[in-house]
Amino acid sequence: MSRPLSLGAALAALVIAIGCGKSGAPSTPAPAAPDVAPVAGKRPPITDFHAHLSLDGAERVRQIMADNGVERFINLSGGSGRHNGQAWLMAKMLADQFPGRIINFASPNWRGFGHPEWIAREAAALQAAVTQFGFAGVKIAKGLGLGHTDDRDQLVAVDDPRLDPLWAKAAELGIPVCIHVADPRAFWWPLTPQNERWDELGVHPYWAYGPIPDSVMAGFEPQAQELVRQRIPVPSWPAMLQAAERMYRRNPKTTFVAVHFGNAAEDLDYVDGLLQRNANLWIDTAARVGEFGRHPAERVRAFFDKWQDRIVFGTDIGIGSDYLMLGSNGQTEPQLPDVKPFYDAHWAYFETQARQIAHPSPIQGRWAVDAIGLAPAVLNKIYRENAAKLLDRSFLLARAAAAPPTVANAAVPPPADPTPAWAAALVAPPTATAK
Repeated sequence: MSRPLSLGAALAALVIAIGCGKSGAPSTPAPAAPDVAPVAGKRPPITDFHAHLSLDGAERVRQIMADNGVERFINLSGGSGRHNGQAWLMAKMLADQFPGRIINFASPNWRGFGHPEWIAREAAALQAAVTQFGFAGVKIAKGLGLGHTDDRDQLVAVDDPRLDPLWAKAAELGIPVCIHVADPRAFWWPLTPQNERWDELGVHPYWAYGPIPDSVMAGFEPQAQELVRQRIPVPSWPAMLQAAERMYRRNPKTTFVAVHFGNAAEDLDYVDGLLQRNANLWIDTAARVGEFGRHPAERVRAFFDKWQDRIVFGTDIGIGSDYLMLGSNGQTEPQLPDVKPFYDAHWAYFETQARQIAHPSPIQGRWAVDAIGLAPAVLNKIYRENAAKLLDRSFLLARAAAAPPTVANAAVPPPADPTPAWAAALVAPPTATAK
């Protein structure tokens, strides 16, 4: 019999239920997006490989696809097999309205993890999701490593070996695993208005993992303060990314998509090394244009040119009947007229040479970015062709058959972990003064 979810797991479930869990409140104007129509008439039909869709939002989905040239959505919110697969049935009902244009990914049911029967149950559920409901992949939300607990109420690590049979099942089925590990680096810094993610975390302080000064805490609503007090300790940002890579290397037959630009858009060199070391790893662009866009355009363009065969386009859009998320939301929810500028900001970044333009989700950082103007052949791969490969089971089965041997207990490097001086000063122990 499964034990009740811990508070940490419950909070993780809340995050999962709203997609990738980002919100905030804008405070200062962002740079304006250029009034451009990049390569009009030449852009291929788009596959958005990172979306969160609900059945009641079908009409909105239809309109957004038509308005923005989206041929196909990969719905990462297909849900788990709980309650006899009710979530899967609803996801299938949505997909059936868009034959071949909405592809659902399933998630595990974490309840009962650690019991001997858990892995057999979830492997069988994944088989059913694929064969009976037409699902085409697995989505692992950030609750792994940040909130899910086992039958002993211990936090489940990203590289927990008890999960290996699930990754093996995905490889056997020829389906990819999209995995969200950790969060932006700034989520671990002290939460003050100096934190570059203040617009998000100042609204939802319980999403932060770093210390919160008493003076800042006093400004939050009582309910938010209580949720902050109930936060559970989590691993450091570098430790979580290292755990993820150990897992990739231990499961070379499984094709992983490290969403949000490898979960480390802050460090281009690290993501480059990650892809070099792990032939089974792909990345998506979802909700991180603003982050990797902070790097010099020439460096980012060279990165995309180098890894053009293993990057897929995604936005982290969320669509319901009365709900929209555009990579990240503020206190005022976006409306349908906001969706086209959101997509246009992506086209401007990837297709033009514009300088100092707004990225798609300014609430994730109020700075401008320089566009990278990718070549049409590279754009075709990122916008559409690479996604088709990840949805081709025969392609993934052949890749798994040719995979290199498992690297158990691999020693993997951490990402760079620069901490701003202001943040270091707030977490460093006080210096003793001579008397």
